[in-house]
Order: sequence, then C-alpha cells, then structure tokens
Amino acid sequence: MKDVQRQTRSYLMTLFQQHGINPRGDLGQNFLIDVNLIEFAVRNAELGPSDLVLEVGSGTGGMTAFLARDAGKVITVDVDKNMSALAAEAVKDFNNVTLVNQDILKNKNTLAPEVVALILEKLSQLKDGRFKLVANLPYSVGTPVISNLIASELPWQRMVCTIQWELAEKMVAEPATSKYGALSVWIQSQASVRILRKLGPKVFWPRPKVDSAIISIWSNHEAAARIENRRFFLDFLRRMFSQRRKHLRSVLIGMYRKQVSKETVDALLAELQHKPDDRAELLDVATLIRLGNRVYQAVTESGIAVDEDSDSDDSADDTGNDDDSSDRKSKHNGGSCSHEQNDESQEDEPADTDV
Repeated sequence: MKDVQRQTRSYLMTLFQQHGINPRGDLGQNFLIDVNLIEFAVRNAELGPSDLVLEVGSGTGGMTAFLARDAGKVITVDVDKNMSALAAEAVKDFNNVTLVNQDILKNKNTLAPEVVALILEKLSQLKDGRFKLVANLPYSVGTPVISNLIASELPWQRMVCTIQWELAEKMVAEPATSKYGALSVWIQSQASVRILRKLGPKVFWPRPKVDSAIISIWSNHEAAARIENRRFFLDFLRRMFSQRRKHLRSVLIGMYRKQVSKETVDALLAELQHKPDDRAELLDVATLIRLGNRVYQAVTESGIAVDEDSDSDDSADDTGNDDDSSDRKSKHNGGSCSHEQNDESQEDEPADTDV
C-alpha cells in the first residue's frame, strides 16, 4: 500500500509559500486539515478495487491520495488550474487517478457531459464496478452536484461528502420543520441520508465562518421506482415548496392551470383523502410521491406540456443553484468547500426551491 502525504496546516502553508500562491477567497478555498477526518470520510465510503470514485474539488490532493489508495479508479474535478496542478503532484505515484480541470456543472440542472462520459468509460473498465461520490464538496455546488447526480441515470451507489451544516440539516429534515423542503423530499424519496459528524471551523484552513458536516447518502432504487416520472417529480417539488405555506388546492390549481381544471384538482385531492387546506410543508415523503404521481397522470392525460422553467424559477434556489456558470466559478472548486455564508443559509422567505 502506497504511503499518503498527510496534509496538515503547516504542510499546506509551506506548500502554498513554495508555489507563491494563497488560498483564494473568491473560490472559497478552505482546506480540510484534520487528516483523521479525511480518513474517517474515506473509511465510511467503504472503498475497494471495484469502486470508481468521483471527487469534486481536488484541491491540493489531500483527500485524492487517500481515495486513490483505496479505490479502483478515481476521477477528480477542479476548476482551478493551480489546484489541479497541486493535486497532480500529490497523486503522482498513483496510476489510477484521472484529473479533470473544468467545471463539474454544465448548468444548474446538468452535470458536465464530458465528466458524465468519463465516468461511464472508467466504470466500464471495472469488473462489477460501483460508482461513488466522495468529496469535500465546495458549498456553492453542494446541492446541484448531489441533486443532479441523483437525477441522472448514472448508477451511483454511495455518497460521502463534506457540506455546509445547514444544508445537511435540510437533507435529513422531517415534515413540519423549518428545514423541510424540496431538497429533503427529493433526496429522501430515492436514498437514505445520515449525518455522520458535525465539523467546526477549526478543522479547516483558512477557518470558515460556518459549521460543516460529513454526510452519507445511500441510493435506494426500490424507493426511487415508486416515482412514475422523476423529472416531473423534481419540477413538482420545486413548484410545491416555492409556495410551501399555501393551501394545497390553490397551489395545484395555480401550478397546472393550463393542464388541469379545478374540478380535476378537487377530484384527485378527494381520491387521495387530502384536505384542501393541507400544505406541502406538512406532507411526508411517501404522501408527496403519491400526490406527485397522481398529478403527473392528470397532466399527462391533458396532453398539454408543462413548462418546467416558467414557474419554478420565480423563486431563487436557496443553495445557490441558479448561479450562472461564470458566477459559480467565482465561488467554487479549488479543492474545498466554499465555507463563507451564502444563500444556502438564508430563510428569509417561505419559498423553498432548493434543488
């Protein structure tokens, strides 16, 4: 087993000094310097020679080397060319790492097709290959990376990631709580999610202003099979939780006014034994799946297509999903989370379209 350089605070400070660079605030570069926590995350990913790992945010390669040591193949992506160069140096003794210097996202709702193609190529080279995401995720892309990976057709099995604490709270939130929203339902409808550990600012360099978490997400294909059309369901959730405190009947009538009549809405609510004054924020995941499926059937029967961008984009994603590409690049990758307080933590509005 190859030795791995343990990248402590003093090591990183010397490394940056030698290369004449500094952590970039515009990229939110905060590096995980507690090696025990890096090993904890990698250990919980349960990696082996059949695993292909995607890492988003290569940074200086501090986690990349541990991934390369334990996994069959690693694809590590970073938008910062300086970080990609440092990561390449950190994993020079490994022949199973592919470094990619580009944005992980094509846009807020789509993973970069070049990366997706590379994942499928590398996965095909492994016998009984398993695909996992293991990363110290940049905060500004935490939600779109996880959400889009779940939405994709990629056969992901497990995710172990470092993300902002408040985002982790949303992922595990239960109905009738302030954190419960579209992201909670989208993930829990197709996966099991658990917070493994809460991290304070001192385990990063430079120190961020907010807490972080290591989360673990397991795919649940049986649960996902309950959803008749996942693309429709994701749009349905965005619309529902953009008006989370409004009565169910009025929300549905407004959402699909071109496709479904008031009488049809009343009938399907009665069929599912909903009260007209039920609200999205009070409904559990299974109930929202049943409702989403029934609405999908009604909309399909109408023969009128739904414009998936018109209504749901009126409320900004509260985790920064609707940054355009250039703005997103000013905030993320570079080997760490963007540990500055951003839109992910704002709860000023009742709207919640956080996926």
